[in-house]
Amino acid sequence: MNEARRKSALITGATGQDGAYLAEFLLAKGYVVHGIKRRSSSFNTGRVDHLYRDPHEAGIRFHLHYGDVTDATNLIRVVQETQPDEIYNLAAQSHVQVSFETPEYTANADAIGTLRLLEAIRILGREKQTRFYQASTSELYGKVQETPQKETTPFYPRSPYAAAKLYAHWITVNYREAYGIHASNGILFNHESPIRGETFVTRKITRAVAVIELGLQSKLFLGNLNAKRDWGHARDYVEGMWLIVQQDEPDDYVLATGEAHSVREFVEKAFTRIDRTIVWKGEGTQEKGIDEDSGQVLVEIDPRYFRPTEVDYLIGDPRKAHN
Repeated sequence: MNEARRKSALITGATGQDGAYLAEFLLAKGYVVHGIKRRSSSFNTGRVDHLYRDPHEAGIRFHLHYGDVTDATNLIRVVQETQPDEIYNLAAQSHVQVSFETPEYTANADAIGTLRLLEAIRILGREKQTRFYQASTSELYGKVQETPQKETTPFYPRSPYAAAKLYAHWITVNYREAYGIHASNGILFNHESPIRGETFVTRKITRAVAVIELGLQSKLFLGNLNAKRDWGHARDYVEGMWLIVQQDEPDDYVLATGEAHSVREFVEKAFTRIDRTIVWKGEGTQEKGIDEDSGQVLVEIDPRYFRPTEVDYLIGDPRKAHN
């Protein structure tokens, strides 16, 4: 493909799970991909290192830029320099539990960060040139008002993370309607992979099972075992992001599997991978997951992992996106 005519994309949060898979996906499509990474004194690019090429080589199509969605001047400069056809805003303080401890930072990054990017498009006069994707979340539904949840289901956020994402969702709709920007929200239900952050419950469980099998850890501590989530694979969901941006008209879409499973079930299935059968004994915070054969306690409840306001049951209706 002629370098001058290649599509270009800018990904905030390029070093995260979704950013890494999306960068890989877009490069395979022939895009030039620009990613924003935060400055850190330790290496934080492990998920995209395989995409990196020496800048002295010819025809480089993957570029990383230092930046942060809390820095408006930086975002305007990066958008001006890269002139992207598409912007995917995947940057966020994305941990729900952590958002209760850092609510102001979460609002700054997740809510106002989205506004800063939309303003960069507007200030630079790129309303007709740049398409925008905002990473919305199933956490918007929180205390669910309808099951399954679809695009028209009322939102009821139950964490500082979800409340910040609610602002981001509606400011994206507002800029679409006010300025004619091709700006869309992907309301994505939980999506996981081997490169998911290790503080998220799925990776916490699978990693613990592995280290217990290796004899490096004796047990796993968890919070709400009965929470149910609609879990998909991140690789599929980044393709969904791209498809949303390719639509003739901007719109908002739920991406989900339409199937829900509990954390308890996830634990049981993970332990079967090392030939351990979990049986549950006790109730509430005293409940324990015990190895049926050896009697060893493998899972315990730690009340510190309960959220101040719980989200018990999320399951998406992806028919609009599917159609």
